[in-house]
Amino acid sequence: MIDLRKLREDTDYRSGIIHKGVDEKTLDKALDLDTNCRALQAEVEQLRSDQNRASKDIGKASPEEREEKITNAAKIKAELQKVEAKFGEASDELREIAITIPNPADPRCPTGGEDDYEVIEVVGEQIKAPPMDHAEYGQHMGWVEKEKAAENMGSRFAYLTGEAVLIEFALVQYTLSKLMNHGFTPVVPPVLVREQMMLDAGFFPTDRHQVYELAEDDLYLTGTSEVALAGLHRGDLLDAKNLPIRYGGFSSCFRREAGTYGKDTSGIFRVHQFDKVEMFSFCDPVSSWEELENLRNLEQEILNELELPYRVILVAAGDLGAPAAMKYDCEVWLPSEQKYRELTSCSNYLDYSARRMMTRIRGEESNPLVHTLNGTACAVGRTLVFLMEHCQQDDGSFKVPSVLQPFCGIDIIAPPE
Repeated sequence: MIDLRKLREDTDYRSGIIHKGVDEKTLDKALDLDTNCRALQAEVEQLRSDQNRASKDIGKASPEEREEKITNAAKIKAELQKVEAKFGEASDELREIAITIPNPADPRCPTGGEDDYEVIEVVGEQIKAPPMDHAEYGQHMGWVEKEKAAENMGSRFAYLTGEAVLIEFALVQYTLSKLMNHGFTPVVPPVLVREQMMLDAGFFPTDRHQVYELAEDDLYLTGTSEVALAGLHRGDLLDAKNLPIRYGGFSSCFRREAGTYGKDTSGIFRVHQFDKVEMFSFCDPVSSWEELENLRNLEQEILNELELPYRVILVAAGDLGAPAAMKYDCEVWLPSEQKYRELTSCSNYLDYSARRMMTRIRGEESNPLVHTLNGTACAVGRTLVFLMEHCQQDDGSFKVPSVLQPFCGIDIIAPPE
């Protein structure tokens, strides 16, 4: 959630929100509601003080004055109840609009939308398309079964079979091993969370349309383990000496892919269910930008070791999600399409989610909000897509990346007879 005090007093903070495309009228309305709430809160506090004083006066009053004092206390009580109700309604109205206002974009973010990114770095060559694209190759090798999945589950589902399963778990083991070497604690989190957790992590209300809901149970399937990982320190007071606290979460993820009809329908590039290793960091505000670079470097290290050509882009302000102040995407070259496609990303949320979760750092004079960051270490299914094109040999065999071979015990997978 945004810092309303900063919105009132800091013009750069306000400009960062407008940079994301938010109408200034929305911000002005939020500030008007905040002013009203603060006035009502002051009135409530004054009436409570008056009520306490009136109660004491009753105890001190003589028999002749007692009835008048009781009447006066009753009037104060009635007025207090009325103002408390107004304050409650005003607070609810303010919260409803405040949770829709995104975290300000950092000034370094380019202006614009999806196509207005800035290319930060390019690594590797843009090779030509292999004999088969990832969808054809997955079917040819017997690794991806979509017909039965469509029959049994509907579109955008697939069975992963054979050696592809071994490569998937090799990717997971390799990635988690690397994260542990960099101080991450591995976690297998729940994939179902309550609505409040979706709100606190910053995904609701903006991304509600992308989330599967179990309405009878008030539970939601998460599209990333980031949501559950954020909740590990919800409401906690953290010791500064223990920061950063880093987690590497492995989970299945679920997304409705609303608004993508007809897009990426072949293969397993865009599916409703996929596995992912996610990085999450609770960080001191002083070092959170340095931590973002650490996450980015880890993502690039993984891509380098998998020998995948890629570029790093700085996402434009209008293409950022609500919680992110800044975001890098690592896009890998997909030969069959002759273009870069997103594989991993990392973001700095600053104190946006921590304000909702009330996760703070124990300090000598105050307890400041922690900063939270996240990044994709390995989107497993989509990584397989890129490997099926880049590791596909002329004879149809598959050369397993050298960093994965110790985890699956395979170096070359022969094509079917």
